[in-house]
Amino acid sequence: MNKEGFNGQKGYDRQEDYEKLNAVRTYEDTATEAAFLLGGIGTGNISIGARGELKVWEIFNKPGKGNKLPLSFFSIYTKDSDGRVTAKILESKIKPPYSGSHGYRSGRLDGLGELAGLPRLDKSEMKVEYPFVNISFGDSQLPVEIELEAFTPFIPLNPEDSGIPCSIFRYKAKNISAGPVDVTIAFSLLNVVGYDGNGIKFEDFYGNRNELRVEEGFSGLYMYSEQFTREHLKYGSLGVLVLETAITAKPSWLKGEWWDGVQDFWDDFSTDGLLEPQPETKAIGSDMKLDMYSRLLPGTIGIPATLKPGEEKDFVFILTWYFPNRIKGWWRIEGRENETIRNHYALLFKDAWDVGKYVLQNLQRLTEESRRFSRALYGSSLPGFVLDAVSANITVLRSNTCFWLENGYFFGWEGISDRIGSCHGSCTHVWNYTQTLAFLFPSLERSMRDIEFSIETDEEGAMAFRNQQIFGWEKFNFPPAADGQLGTVIRLYREWKLCGDNSFLKRLWPKAKKAMDFAFARWDTDGDFVLDGKQHTTYDIEFYGPNSMTGTMFYGALKAAAEMARAMEEPETAERYENALSLGSRKMDELLWNGEYYVQLLEDIDQYKYQYGIGCLSDQLVGQYLCHVTGLGYILPQEHVRKAIYSVFKYNFIEDYSNFPSLRRTYALNDEKGLVLCTWPKGGRPRHPMVYCDETWTGVEYSVAVSLIYEGFVEEGLKLVKAVRDRHDGYKRNPWNEVECGSHYVRSMASWAVLLALSGFVCDMPAKRIYFNPRINRNNFRTFWSTGTAWGTYSRIEKAEGGAVEHKVEVLYGSLDGVEVIVDGEVVATL
Repeated sequence: MNKEGFNGQKGYDRQEDYEKLNAVRTYEDTATEAAFLLGGIGTGNISIGARGELKVWEIFNKPGKGNKLPLSFFSIYTKDSDGRVTAKILESKIKPPYSGSHGYRSGRLDGLGELAGLPRLDKSEMKVEYPFVNISFGDSQLPVEIELEAFTPFIPLNPEDSGIPCSIFRYKAKNISAGPVDVTIAFSLLNVVGYDGNGIKFEDFYGNRNELRVEEGFSGLYMYSEQFTREHLKYGSLGVLVLETAITAKPSWLKGEWWDGVQDFWDDFSTDGLLEPQPETKAIGSDMKLDMYSRLLPGTIGIPATLKPGEEKDFVFILTWYFPNRIKGWWRIEGRENETIRNHYALLFKDAWDVGKYVLQNLQRLTEESRRFSRALYGSSLPGFVLDAVSANITVLRSNTCFWLENGYFFGWEGISDRIGSCHGSCTHVWNYTQTLAFLFPSLERSMRDIEFSIETDEEGAMAFRNQQIFGWEKFNFPPAADGQLGTVIRLYREWKLCGDNSFLKRLWPKAKKAMDFAFARWDTDGDFVLDGKQHTTYDIEFYGPNSMTGTMFYGALKAAAEMARAMEEPETAERYENALSLGSRKMDELLWNGEYYVQLLEDIDQYKYQYGIGCLSDQLVGQYLCHVTGLGYILPQEHVRKAIYSVFKYNFIEDYSNFPSLRRTYALNDEKGLVLCTWPKGGRPRHPMVYCDETWTGVEYSVAVSLIYEGFVEEGLKLVKAVRDRHDGYKRNPWNEVECGSHYVRSMASWAVLLALSGFVCDMPAKRIYFNPRINRNNFRTFWSTGTAWGTYSRIEKAEGGAVEHKVEVLYGSLDGVEVIVDGEVVATL
């Protein structure tokens, strides 16, 4: 089925991908780029790969791409009724390349901790239904079937229980043999207090201690260091807890030379699956020693069981960490190198054992509520690649891009490099695009508005687009960003509409008015309500003269501010904004509309570098995107908006990058598909064009896809979404890491708006109303929704063609008492 686009052009051929609703992508163990993040919001994370391996450890309050924690893995032992013994690392076989200067991996020491020479399982397959990752294993020698479900609790509107520094691993073993089978699954973990990167040689590993603890109904390993005070940056602890007391353990491996410790562990485990503490050896060693392992302190805890034929058992391990202290600020600054501040989770727990006890005591509830969310989301009648896009970028909140401090404020880099954050300050012009945090954890999003208006907006109304004063630093010394400041006004409106709390708006409203006053004074130089001054933007350059990118942000902010002014009982202020919107929007439309799309007005395109002139800018309607998402409606003529966004798709979507020349950063290549930021279909490309024009940013792709859907071009919008997710297939790129200026880039969280657009969901809690207008599968539609006080599902089912329609709203968490549900303009329920 094809859809006719503008001027009779063919749209996206839906094919089978469009028809596959609720489909969940699977990843074979050859998907070496796949790395799913386990960890809470603001806690750091551990990534698990498609082989079932724990591959990246970033729990130390800073990025650590490539951090491979030595001697940390799951293992399995079995003995069948015929006495056949099998012992393996519980992950599938390591994939090429195998090269390195000293064998597997590239360095002399960095590969030793993986124990690549030990047996592993034949194969594995991964699939994710956020926040759960499931890995099924296959092995010709094991007499049991093995599956893993791993997750960290994730419950929208409950940031505390979604911000626990833990990962839960539930292995299910089923005896598929004809006789009883002895099974032990064990978890070995290195005591990493003092860890500072990749490898195994660290001075701060001295003083580490491991303890085996047994309490009523559970037991575990507790790992800590006696070297650090509670205020030290490296202070911390780890825990591995199990819901068993009949366990086997080697709390600390043998300390020795060369490979003494690992040899002792494997000999012990592979003999009978039972572990015993080993005394230090008294044998005389060699004059030449490789003693790096002597500084390491791994420990192992295992769960042994005997399974009857056909019997199943869950082996549950809870990994916890507690590294409460981080640098106070975005980086170390001279004279304040030793200042630290605590993570939010330090308010809730005293150490990793305390974390583990809380998880154990609440495991059933945390699992059920997380699964309730997962089932609600994946039960939506949306294409699988849409659910993939919507869910995959939630992981940004779990990455080191984001952090949550003891003062309650939430922060984010733009993204992260391998070892440091990338572009600091919760950058307003990047966070403008995101919707995930606002709709899932609105209290955290509101904390960001508090910083931006209460702290970072001065008395003249100038808002720093990178925050840093909250750490006692000077205000960011750069002119305000026009798109960032104006978009933040729209986001203030969004937060108010989601929570319905007038006191929140009242507190920030005075600074919001100042921010609007600044826009009139600084960026509208001639007072005609069309921005024409020097306007810094998210492209890290300034636009000059009238343009619809910042223009639509201005008109969106005016419309939002007018409505907020009326709520604050300031009718004259509201009328001022409404008048500016009416006059300015009309004039900008007259100035910039070329019949197909909006352009930038400059007399001499080469007077300033990095402009776009008569080019077709993908972001030309970014303010309209925010207005649609927040329910503000149109700020430009609807027919022009429709034509313009279709032109963006028509001219800027690249079907095959093989012959598309670009000298800039490469986010799509070869035969991949994607959207570039700007093209010049009518000529006129400047000598020095907009700096990122040929690049492909997933956050912009999503925002354009959303705008297409709102304007009725559903299939074109879906084609864009699918292009993004096809590029992140687990083989070429990590599906849970959409990169721009850094990994886990926050702009990618615009993907949540695809769900909003397809469902037509709008939240208006001040008026106690929520709206739906399904734009796909209307005869049998189902979607997840969330407000500032509740979340659940909505379904629309036509009993027969042209017959009665049944609407059903389920509140699965929180409350919506007295809220009206409006579908296609009609009240269908009052909750």
